[in-house]
Amino acid sequence: MPHQTPLYEEHAGAGARIVDFAGWAMPLHYGSQLAEHEAVRTHAGLFDVSHMAITDLGGERARDLLRWLLANDVAKLDERPGQALYSCLLNERGGVIDDLIVYYREPGNYRVVSNAATRDRVRPLLQEESQRLGVTCSARDDLAMIAAQGPRAAELVEQLFGDQAAAALACKPFQAALMGEVFAGRTGYTGEDGFELILPADSAPDLWRRLVAAGAQPCGLGARDSLRLEAGLNLNGHEMDEQTTPLESGLGWTVAWDPADRDFVGRAALEAQRAQGSPWRLVGLVVEGRAPAREGYTVHTDAGDGVITSGGHSPTIGGPIALARVPAAAKDDFRVVIRKREATARPVKPPFVRHGKVRV
Repeated sequence: MPHQTPLYEEHAGAGARIVDFAGWAMPLHYGSQLAEHEAVRTHAGLFDVSHMAITDLGGERARDLLRWLLANDVAKLDERPGQALYSCLLNERGGVIDDLIVYYREPGNYRVVSNAATRDRVRPLLQEESQRLGVTCSARDDLAMIAAQGPRAAELVEQLFGDQAAAALACKPFQAALMGEVFAGRTGYTGEDGFELILPADSAPDLWRRLVAAGAQPCGLGARDSLRLEAGLNLNGHEMDEQTTPLESGLGWTVAWDPADRDFVGRAALEAQRAQGSPWRLVGLVVEGRAPAREGYTVHTDAGDGVITSGGHSPTIGGPIALARVPAAAKDDFRVVIRKREATARPVKPPFVRHGKVRV
């Protein structure tokens, strides 16, 4: 049986269609994926992301551990509590095990939020390396996580938390602050403003109900995926996996090459690929016609064939869009094979949509 988040009864009671996602019983939608997508773009949407894995690391060598394990450098957090960093966790070949967010909470104390689908891969790795370095590693399965996203998300947080919300509202993207027992990160996966709220599991249902009563629209996995695709955001197992590197996945910007004397898992493989030149690159595609370009479809280019990694209908643009891995030398003449027919596609630099506005 799939695991249930602390908010499962809220979803079931609201009539959500429940599906198994990475071993968790999660809402796919509450009746209309399109309405949920639009709510986030124009108002505020609510997502249960309690299936994500939250792990706290502590001790004098916690910083050293993360500087070794992650391709990005937690030293960038500059010892300012509340700062957050997006990074990839790599294998020795430079392949992406997971993408995650690290929060610096206080000296020697970090919080790692990683994906549900990689929980059984990432958690043991963190625990093993923590034991080796004498770092405490706590799996925070006692916590829940709610994402409030959209142009009115900040207004709802201020309405519900009053004076406690001041520090969180002052946060810039990739910063976090406490609102009582709620750890509020100014992060998300939709291309809109908002928060990811981490709090004790037994307090989550009440906060969820309060946010819904204040006007937030409960949203499921369907809208979460169409929103992240419009935002041009990678999905583990699609745009990246253990066989593809950040340089092939549009994530070269997350690799901290300096300082040169910082070694990290996968660095040697990435340096070799950078010197030789990555054979692949990730592009956005706006596809002609109405038929969606789905994952796995072939993309013909002037430099050889590529493949769609994620694709679907964009409610905001009103047509099909996709992310694709194509030969690095590809420049033009992009054609997606859809049901044995070719559809012309225009290569663009994601995001397709950001803060409710079409960018391509």
